[in-house]
Amino acid sequence: LQLVESGGGLVQPGGSLRLSCSASGGILDEYSMAWFHQAPGKEREGIAFLSTSDGRTFYRSRVEGRFTISIDSAKSTVYLEMNNVKPEDTGEYLCGAVDSAWLVITGEYAYWGQGIQVTVSS
Repeated sequence: LQLVESGGGLVQPGGSLRLSCSASGGILDEYSMAWFHQAPGKEREGIAFLSTSDGRTFYRSRVEGRFTISIDSAKSTVYLEMNNVKPEDTGEYLCGAVDSAWLVITGEYAYWGQGIQVTVSS
C-alpha cells in the first residue's frame, strides 16, 4: 500500500485547511487509517484515527471538535479537515495505515506517507 499526502501549506490562525491522503496498491476495506502530527522538536503523535471497517473514529483531545477525519472509499482517499487552526498545529503531518478490522489508536502503523508540512502563522 502506498500513501501520498497533499494539501499542506501556510494558513492563518483560525483558518481552515484540508489534507488528503491518497492510497494505491490496495483496497481500503479493512484498515485502520490515521493522521499523525509531528511538531518541531517533538515526537510524532497520532491525532485522528478512522476504521474503514465500521467507520469508527477517535481524536486526541487537542484536536477534537476542530479536526475531522473522513474517507472517500471510491477515491481511496482519506481526508483531514482542519478548522480553527492554531499555531501549535504547525508541523509535519503524516498519513498512516495498518491492516486491521479494528480501530488502532497507537503508533503501530505499517504504511506511511512521505509527510506534508503545515504552518499556522499570521
